[in-house]
Amino acid sequence: MRHNSLATKPHYPILDGLRGVASVLVIIFHVFETFTGGNRFIQIINHGYLAVDFFFLLSGFVVAYAYDDRWGKLTQWGFYKRRLIRLQPMVVMGSVIGAALFYFQVSPQAFPLIAGTPVWQVLLLMVVGATLIPVPISMDIRGWQEMHPLDGPAWSLFFEYIANILYAVIVRRFSKPLLSVFISLAALMMIGYLLFGPQGDLIGGWSLNGPGLFVGFTRVLYPFFAGVLLSRIGKLIHLKNAFWWCSLLIIIVLSIPRIGDEHSLWMNGIYDAACVILMFPLIVSIGAGGVLHTKRSERICKFLGDISYPLYITHYPLIYIYTAWVVNNKIPLGTEGMLVGLALVIASILLAYACLKFYDEPIRRWLTKKFGNA
Repeated sequence: MRHNSLATKPHYPILDGLRGVASVLVIIFHVFETFTGGNRFIQIINHGYLAVDFFFLLSGFVVAYAYDDRWGKLTQWGFYKRRLIRLQPMVVMGSVIGAALFYFQVSPQAFPLIAGTPVWQVLLLMVVGATLIPVPISMDIRGWQEMHPLDGPAWSLFFEYIANILYAVIVRRFSKPLLSVFISLAALMMIGYLLFGPQGDLIGGWSLNGPGLFVGFTRVLYPFFAGVLLSRIGKLIHLKNAFWWCSLLIIIVLSIPRIGDEHSLWMNGIYDAACVILMFPLIVSIGAGGVLHTKRSERICKFLGDISYPLYITHYPLIYIYTAWVVNNKIPLGTEGMLVGLALVIASILLAYACLKFYDEPIRRWLTKKFGNA
């Protein structure tokens, strides 16, 4: 993420591009997920959910790189202000889009609560969602028990904010050995959940209840703070054509079919743990150590990086509509479903780009001018 006041530091454009690649894969993952009937074992782009854990690691790396050596001149409020200016405008937009498209998502089977939800309740949740404050299951208006029922993916921003607060309050003060102990404990927490938990994967974190919060914290603590440690260690891997190799690695990692079945959940748990604990730090090290040699690669990375966050935070209301259409009309995974799914991916990218150019960038420039550099 760019920070204007820190412009003297070298930038990592490849990491921006990789964030965009992962964001596009998230959309494709959600399109295919519509046809699974909730069966995670047959999901195509099966491990697309791990993109969130990759985002957490990227965020930790970039936050530490941008701010670790600035705390002598930077207050906690200054840090929070910069993070809010960077992230909050699109949280608001995601909530508004979710409310605007809510009644286009009516489906008695997929979303049983929508038809009976009054407009005032949708508007209330739009305002609450714009603050990123999670809502309890009792305030669900869809039937999926999401803490942000108008824009499901906002749950990961909720946990990212918590990680940012933990970093600013205490973890930034940790020495590298102490931080290593901290992330080792977080890794053990993740491994324990994956090997002995009820799912054998890291899917979850969007419900404001005990299991949902446990999964959310399990998902954010290791990758975010492993990213912080990775930035501090600074051991980058220099590889020719790093962006293309890293993109290929991300596509492969997220597309691997489910490993094992319902009787061997631990097998997929080992895979998820290996991806988050080993593979993602490797990819970030290669991406941060790589160099873009052509203008074309620079443009691709810039475009993907610019739309990555708007794409992630605004695409899901379209997925809700697509899900309702598929379920209501019993659309199979065939030509019609795929063509409309492809149209959804394109529409999501166009929506994200429009939000970026006509809302996010202008509002962040205004906020930066009014409240300080971000």
